[in-house]
Parts: sequence; structure tokens; C-alpha cells
Amino acid sequence: MSALDASDWFARRHIGPSPDERDEMLKAVGAPTLDALMDEAIPPSIRLKKPLALPAAESEHQYLHRLGHLAHRNQVFKSYIGLGYHDTFTPSVILRMVLENPGWYTPYTPYQAEIAQGRLESLLNFQTMVTDLTGMEVASASLLDEATAAAEAMALMHRAHTSQKGSEPNVCLVSDGCYPQTIDVLRSRAEPLGIELRIVPLDGMAFDASVFGAIVQYPDSVGELRDLRPLIANAHASGALVSVGADLLSLALIVPPGEMGADVVYGSAQRFGVPLGYGGPHAAFFATRNSFVRQLPGRLIGVSVDVHGKRAYRMALATREQHIRREKATSNICTAQALLANMAAMYAVYHGPKGIAAIASRVHMLARILERELAELGVTQLNPHYFDTLLVKVPGEAEHVRRRAEDASINFNVLDADTISIALNETLDTAGLRDIVGVFATALGKRPGVIDCEAAAASLQSASPDKFPTGLRRSDAWSWRWPTSSSRTSHPAPQRASAWATTSSRRKSPGSSSATSPAMEPMGHTATRRRTTC
Repeated sequence: MSALDASDWFARRHIGPSPDERDEMLKAVGAPTLDALMDEAIPPSIRLKKPLALPAAESEHQYLHRLGHLAHRNQVFKSYIGLGYHDTFTPSVILRMVLENPGWYTPYTPYQAEIAQGRLESLLNFQTMVTDLTGMEVASASLLDEATAAAEAMALMHRAHTSQKGSEPNVCLVSDGCYPQTIDVLRSRAEPLGIELRIVPLDGMAFDASVFGAIVQYPDSVGELRDLRPLIANAHASGALVSVGADLLSLALIVPPGEMGADVVYGSAQRFGVPLGYGGPHAAFFATRNSFVRQLPGRLIGVSVDVHGKRAYRMALATREQHIRREKATSNICTAQALLANMAAMYAVYHGPKGIAAIASRVHMLARILERELAELGVTQLNPHYFDTLLVKVPGEAEHVRRRAEDASINFNVLDADTISIALNETLDTAGLRDIVGVFATALGKRPGVIDCEAAAASLQSASPDKFPTGLRRSDAWSWRWPTSSSRTSHPAPQRASAWATTSSRRKSPGSSSATSPAMEPMGHTATRRRTTC
């Protein structure tokens, strides 16, 4: 690229050392040039013998211009596939002040607590939110994604069972209702650990001396909601542990796995305000019992005091870290998607417990209305109980429905020639619901009636408050402890720039000196001291 074409060369921004700094480093290692250093460090047998076949160089602005044109070729569909991925609304204040803020998106692991108090408090909020929703005793400050979190759960159960019982059972039962990507990752992780996976239906799980644990989904991959208490009791009676992959939003309305006796609860925090991002990865949550805290994969943020006696936050436990525990580390996946975990925590603070429950209730009601309207077209819904996902039967017409859905820029999860699942989300409104009904009506050659969503909701609500069995309705929703925004607007109070993220509603915990915590402060340092942006 000619110097006359542009001055914003990518290399100047992203290669940190200056020529003088480069020469100083080469002198320190005793190499005359970079090429000589590469000759010493990289064996000739693995080096490419010819120049790389690269296109002509571009400036940063030229590249972004071309990338924009390429991006416009994408077709944006409404996605109702589910399987752990749900469209969501990112509150504008979180988009602007967190996702697009280099003070949040450039930092690395908060090893220096003194300059990371804002991020540490947010991650503590994430942990509190997760323990409240899952009903567990302790949660880590996020993991890479849901599928690898399931693999970490499997490894934890294996380690815990061996250390407690002194035996080495090697069978892990996995429900065929788990997400397919979760099962794939479990297979990959189980093989080198010598663990035998048995993929079986939930009703087909048989516990014997060879089984150390079970992994199930709640609700399952096609949306069915089932009471897990009998299975968990059966597993514990035989000495096995149980991990549950849970939908975080659904836990605002249904009994959490922790109350059912689960030993580990994991899942994705994506639908708490994090964009789909072409499939992630998205921050995972991981919660367990206090007795397994030393086996916990991930970092644990704790509350302490500083030298002035004031409340302070720090990383209290990091047993996963290879540089600390080496071969005894509980995990070798360092990426925790902390930025996205912070977004999910901010989303929970922004809406508060009642707001989260309201979102969950609206999504569930839309699913019930959709079930009723599809029934008017002769479409059978197969899930006896569900939260947001319908499993519908259209004998021989699934492919026809899929084509009509694509014409309407909608994606469903087509399971086979007769069956489709439809997972609703926060972004769906009544117009979108009518579009879904219209797709089925067109595909089946029927004419939809006039859909009065308000009347349908009133009728369904009067008949039953939800589509859950009595034993799965959550009863403790208003005792949650995570912080709540002190203002219902996104405009910060004049005297306090971060007042929207204050923690004024935190319940006093045993041994704490205060029932409240300070407002979220921005990180003290940003990446502006160096020329490089890496």
C-alpha cells in the first residue's frame, strides 16, 4: 500500500514496539535481526518456503468500508430456534456505557483489585444474581460458554465423587434432552478423561455403582418442563451427583434446580441483554454447593476490606488457574467472557428482580397465546408443560412450514418431517406473534382469524396463571438479593454518574456490616497510555 493512499496504517496502530524498542529487544536476546531470531526459534521443517498469498494491503478505513458492504449482504431473520440462544434487548445505557466503553471491554483479568473495583463489584452482582435464580449456595464469576460449562460440571462431579467415596466410577449419564452442542462438547471432554458417556432419555436413567453423575436440561432442548426431584433423589440414593443445565430467564418463574437438590447448575447468561453475536460464545454461569467450592471451575469474587477499613472487592478464589495450581487446576479454559457476564449483571440490575420476572411472564404468556392460535389452525402442541418453547406437530408439512417461514425471514427449529419447535424470546411482540401464526396458516392452506392478543391473554390468565404444574411454580421471587437500579430511567442522577447501578436493595447477609454497597464506579485505568490498542 502506498503512503499516498492512507496514513492510518493498521500496523502502526497494532504493532506495539517502535523500531528503537525492537532493536533494543533484539540486542537483549543476542539476535541481529528479526529474521535471524525467527531462524533460531522456528525449525526450518515447519516454515513456509514461499511468501504468503495475501491480497494487497488496505488502510483501516478502507477495510472497514469493504467490511460494511460485505455485512449488508447478510439477511437478518427473526430466530426462534432456541437451543440456548435467544434474541434479547440490550438496554441502551448498557450498550453505550459497558459494551462500547473501552474501560469495560479492554481490561484483562482483574488481578489488580485496586484498579478494578467497578468490574469486581459487577462480577459479584453476577454471582449473586446466579445464586438467587438457581437456588444454589455459590456461583463463579462466569465461564466460556454453556457447553464447556457442562463439561466442567461433568469433571467436577467426577473429581468430587472420587474424593468423597474413594472409588472411581467412570460413567456419566447424559439426557438426550440436552442441547446437541452440549452433548458434542461432553463427548470431546470425556474421552481424554476416561469417562464413559451414556446418552439416554430422562426416564431411562438407571443409577448403579458405575455411575458418578448425571447431566440433564431444564427445560429440555424442545422446551418440555419436567419436575426433576424424583430423578435427583434417585441419583443421590445411589451416591451419584446431578448437574442441571438451566435457562436463566425461566428460573424467574419456575422452581430453581437448587431447591430440587441439584449439585451443579450451569447455563448461558446470553439472554440477559447480550446480543446473539452469530452464536457466541457467551458468558456461562456455574453454581454449586459450598462443599464443592474448592472444585469450582472459575474465579470467585469476594468482599473484603481495604487498608482504610472500607468495603472492597477482590478475587477470593481462582482454583482453575494453571499458573497458580498448575496440573491441579480445576480447569484449563481461562477465557471467562467477563465483559458479557458484566453485561448480564448490569441487565439484571437495570431491570431488577420484578422486571426480570415481568419479562419472563410476558414471554410465557406469548407462548400460551401462540399455542391457542395454532390450535385454531389444527396444529397440535406436544409439550404438556413449557416455559417459552412449543413443540408442534404438523404431519408431513414441516418442510413446507420451513419454506414459508424463510419467505417471512423467520427461523424455526425443524426437528423432522412432522415436528417443529418454536422458542420465543424477549423481542417478540404481538405483531411478531401474528407473523408466526400467518406462516403456519399459509403453509397449511388455511386462513387465520383475527387475533386479539389482549383478549386471549385475559382468558388464559383467568383460566390459569401459567402453564406450569403447581409443584414447579416459584414462590420466593421477591426475596432475591441482587442489586436493583435506584432509578427507573437511564439518566444518571446529577450528583452521581453511576446511580443507575447502585445496590440499594441488597439484603443484608450474615456477617456483613452494611445492607448496601457503594455505587458502581468505572474502572480507574483505560488502555490509553500506549500507542497500541491491543
